[in-house]
Amino acid sequence: MLKNVLEFGHMVRLSHSLFAMPFAIGSMWVAANGFRGMSWPETLRMILLIVLCMVTARNSAMTFNRIADAEIDALNPRTAKRHLPAGRLTKKSVVAFLAVNGVLFVLFAALLQPLAGFLALPVWLLLLSYSYWKRFSWLCHWFLGFAIGMSPLGAWIAVRGEFAVFPIFLLAILMLWMGGFDIIYATQDEEIDRKMGLCSVPARFGRKVALKIAFWSHVAMLILCVIFGLVWNMGLVWWSVTGLMTAAIVYIHLFRKSDDLDAMNRDFFLANVAISALVMVGLIVWICMGGNVDALV
Repeated sequence: MLKNVLEFGHMVRLSHSLFAMPFAIGSMWVAANGFRGMSWPETLRMILLIVLCMVTARNSAMTFNRIADAEIDALNPRTAKRHLPAGRLTKKSVVAFLAVNGVLFVLFAALLQPLAGFLALPVWLLLLSYSYWKRFSWLCHWFLGFAIGMSPLGAWIAVRGEFAVFPIFLLAILMLWMGGFDIIYATQDEEIDRKMGLCSVPARFGRKVALKIAFWSHVAMLILCVIFGLVWNMGLVWWSVTGLMTAAIVYIHLFRKSDDLDAMNRDFFLANVAISALVMVGLIVWICMGGNVDALV
């Protein structure tokens, strides 16, 4: 039993939740105005339900991706040992895992807000659809980023029950960051993607151009961070966060000496975690110092 639980956890790569979770927590904190005026039980309930929505939504997306790509993964030496191609989990059990997470996601969303509950199923289906974008468009990397970027918007809706410009900015920032990272990750499969007729930026444009596109996606993210800081008058904390993000991106893209793809992906994994954490800390500190998000919403 424990072995199967660990296998499912490894299949959906729970550690990668660190990419989007801090954005969602930061957005939630701002939306709730630092939870001022809320009791501890109310606060803990909201945080728990939002985290559970995040986990079940991500579990669903990753699980469906493994189902949709099972045959492709079997033909790719890098992915042939994944759970379905290697027979480590049965397709029936993986489908059941997907269904359970889908039901739980809708349930947890409904417990948060009526609007969140109403949007849960369409959002869930949208999350699953990203698995097929690679079959027809090299924009698939940014669609994945968009799917991940919905987490801060979802957290905002869970707290306030409405759309707003503030979390949409966070969505766009996360979309550009994750889109660029996914391009870099996809360079590992440039040749196999091309042979199988899959659409990815590396397969379409080649590795060198793909890395340049990833770089400019990250530059666009930094420009949005600057605009974000100016529009909401984020102050010194946000500019410090943006400065650190800029330094990390410039170093990894322009000054790292190793050309090894595995090392590059490891570096960007750490940068993902660091940047997400910086954004979360920046948002939380800004609200704690009296930031006013409602002035321009």
